[in-house]
Amino acid sequence: MKHTTRRRRTAAGTAVLGLALTATACGGGTSADSGSGSGKLRGETVTVAGVWTGTEQKNFQKVLDAFSEKTGAETRFVPTGDSLSTFIGTKIEGGNAPDVVMVPQPGVLQQFADKGWLQKLSARTYQKAGIHFAPVWRDYGTVNGTYYGLYFKASNKSTVWYSPGAFEQAGVEPPESYDRMLETGKTLSESGMPAFAVAGQDGWTLTDWFENIYLSQAGPENYDKLAAHEIPWTHPSVVEALTTLGELFADKNLVAGGGAGALRTDFPESVEQVFGNEPEAGMVYEGDFVGGIVAGDHKKKVGEDAKFFPFPAVGDGKPPVVGGGDAAAVLKAGKNPKAAQQLVEFLATPEAAEIWAAEGGFISPNESLEPEAYRDETTREIAVSLVEAGDAVRFDMSDQAPAAFGGTAGVGEWKLLQDFLRDPSDPKATAAKLEAAAAKAYKD
Repeated sequence: MKHTTRRRRTAAGTAVLGLALTATACGGGTSADSGSGSGKLRGETVTVAGVWTGTEQKNFQKVLDAFSEKTGAETRFVPTGDSLSTFIGTKIEGGNAPDVVMVPQPGVLQQFADKGWLQKLSARTYQKAGIHFAPVWRDYGTVNGTYYGLYFKASNKSTVWYSPGAFEQAGVEPPESYDRMLETGKTLSESGMPAFAVAGQDGWTLTDWFENIYLSQAGPENYDKLAAHEIPWTHPSVVEALTTLGELFADKNLVAGGGAGALRTDFPESVEQVFGNEPEAGMVYEGDFVGGIVAGDHKKKVGEDAKFFPFPAVGDGKPPVVGGGDAAAVLKAGKNPKAAQQLVEFLATPEAAEIWAAEGGFISPNESLEPEAYRDETTREIAVSLVEAGDAVRFDMSDQAPAAFGGTAGVGEWKLLQDFLRDPSDPKATAAKLEAAAAKAYKD
């Protein structure tokens, strides 16, 4: 894969600079001539809330420390736990709201905007997003025409991880089409190694499988419509994607342990089945974060003991690029709005992204970040594939849906796809159940 940063829209970026100065709906009225370091912020403290803990929190703190050095402002990161919405709501009610919140889903960003909790981002952040990011990332940060969220951290959820040793033993190479991937899986199985570890116990992994197949097979336009529930889940394109997915689920030679075994396997266990001490499968599909588990939990070397290939094109479609990410948003109830806005402006720069990229465990959607900033070849390849996809990237569909449908264990899409993994014989019936659940959730 070539490692060239996309330098798209040079002329368009200049135009964006001018247009953004007048963009009253999308950005506030901050001067376009001053950088995030020009403000005299000494004595102010910016509080940032987010779900990150452990290594992620430590690495993000290094970004915040760079902002402090640049501006004189103090920074403080507050972990929210998994219930970010509840945490933020409680802090606002108690009069102790953070200044900036890192929001992990577009649906949550919209929820916060609808509640009137968010302050629109500055005109200069809007400009920088137009220059450094593909438009799709700014679109996902926009609610009802107002720009609220700057996507700082991204994930590439279109990566299939494999054991080079298992591939070598079976005499196969990374496939370049979905059909070839299934053929590769069958060859692996014939060599004594089931093809895929599938984390069926965690319903979200099954939604990711569906989304990659659907994006490639049905195309971006249908993907956007289904994400917004503008077409029903009974649409022929959905049935076709379920049929394709069902062919994989139904083949016990392709899924380690068959459907029943997959339903007893959670996500960390699925990675262990491929890269643990006693391998039970040759491949596992999930996002770039698999690499962190391989290196951290299993002490294997990514790029040598574990490699990946992009999720391949299905049929005549294009290879899908499904992403996720965390957006920086400014809360109206925060006590330091000026410093908060300047922090988000800083996060829009390649300078900020480079700090975390050097530490690992991070991918930026910032097109101006040089690939060499990433510390290893595998992360570099994953990041470049995300950036080079440009506007073809689509955000994780279930993260855009109401939580009752796309984000809750035991109900909605998670449960229905688990049921489908258990018995994939009737895609039309599954589509009907998905539509019934979606209709209720989107109505509510």
